This record gives sequence, C-alpha cells and structure tokens, in this order.
Amino acid sequence: MDRRQFLTASSVGVAATVAGCMGSPLSSTETDSTDSGSAADGDGDDGKITVSASGEVEAEPDKAIIDIGVEASGDTADEVTSELSSGAEQLRTAFDDLGVPEENIEEGRYRVHPNHTRDGETDGFEGAHSFEVTLTDTSRVGEVIDASVEAGANNIGRVNFTLQEESKSELRKDAIDAALANADEEASHIADNREVELAGTTSVTTGDVRVDTVRYDNMSAEDSADSAAPPTEINADPVTVSASATVTYEFAK
Repeated sequence: MDRRQFLTASSVGVAATVAGCMGSPLSSTETDSTDSGSAADGDGDDGKITVSASGEVEAEPDKAIIDIGVEASGDTADEVTSELSSGAEQLRTAFDDLGVPEENIEEGRYRVHPNHTRDGETDGFEGAHSFEVTLTDTSRVGEVIDASVEAGANNIGRVNFTLQEESKSELRKDAIDAALANADEEASHIADNREVELAGTTSVTTGDVRVDTVRYDNMSAEDSADSAAPPTEINADPVTVSASATVTYEFAK
C-alpha cells in the first residue's frame, strides 16, 4: 500500500442528560461518515453514555476495472454481428499480448439492434460488444487503454479504481478502529464535562462499512487513437473506507 492516511476528524453533536434532569438523547441510524451523536443516561444505579461516531481511512487503489469495447453499424444485423465478432477477437488478442490473465477479463454487454427513424422505419443496425478488464497494477491502466484502442477498440467506458479483497479487509478493520477511537475520545469529553468517571463499555454496535471508489467516465477513444497524442495517463485519487460505531459506556454515579 503506497499511502494510507487516517482521518480522525469527526463532527461532534452532543445531547446529554444526567440524573435529575430531563432531556432527549440524539440518535441516528444513518451511516453518513460526518454524523455522530451522544447521550448520557442517569437512570439506575449506574449511568450510561451512548456515543455514535465515525472513522475513515484512505489508501491508494490497488485494483482497476476498465470497460473496453467495440461498436459497429451496418445495413444488416449479420454485417454488424460479423464486425463485432472481428473486433472482439482483436481485443482478446491485445489483452493476451498485454499479459492480462484470462480470469481478469469478463464479458460485458453485447447487443445488436435496429436503428429506427422518426417514422418508425428501420435504417440499418447498430451494435456493441464490451469487456471488463481487471488490473492489479493500476499504473498499467493507460498502457492497456492505448493498446486496446490500437487494436480497434472504439468505446472506452468507465475506469473504476478500487481495492483488492485483502486490502478491503485490512482497511475495514482500520476504519472501525478509527470510529471506536473517536467514540472513546468523545465519551471521555462528555464524562469530563459532566464530572463523572467512565467505568467501562457495556455495548458496541458497528454500522455499515463503505468503500468509496474513484471512477472516471466516458474516456475518448479518438484521443487515444491519435498518433500525435501522448500516452494515456490516469492518476487516481485515494480510495476512502469509512465505518461507524455506536458505543455505550457506563459511569458510576
């Protein structure tokens, strides 16, 4: 992982009630990484403070998924089908020459349909055949795009930068750790403000863990095909993994 950054800043919205006071604690079921809430409860022999907090971590993407395909048009469906078949075969050869493993190439969409005029008459046919190419070396994205265009690709769609499963698993734990650390800090602040001492944790609930990928849409195949154009370069922003947690702490009255 080239770069990882913990984002510990979380917004603090506190509603606290203590023994002898009436109030409504804040609660939230949203997983938005900017929301947090806290409540202190004075019922029973021991009081409780409930805190909702979030945490985020950032890391450089280590996986890219590229949508690459060919489009064709012609007078008949057979003509379009034949052209798509030829273009797809050329792309498969290019992927093989690039050393992309076969298991990293998935069939995308395939369609052939008539092109209708405003009068409802058929004016030829159009079609498209695409592939989803997965790379575990994100620095090769530009190289694969340029080689694909050279092989005949005329439709470069979405490029999605994300994380491999092993990285996701590791960063998921880091995001939860960050959320729990923020909850501890907020609970300590509330306890100090109310002049009580935390005695332990009674419950912990984690919310959804979200991976915010980086996406580039509708890249121009024509620009890549221009012999005078420089090699395609895409520098992706970091991927963000966020988590939320709700923790209930006990304090002695």
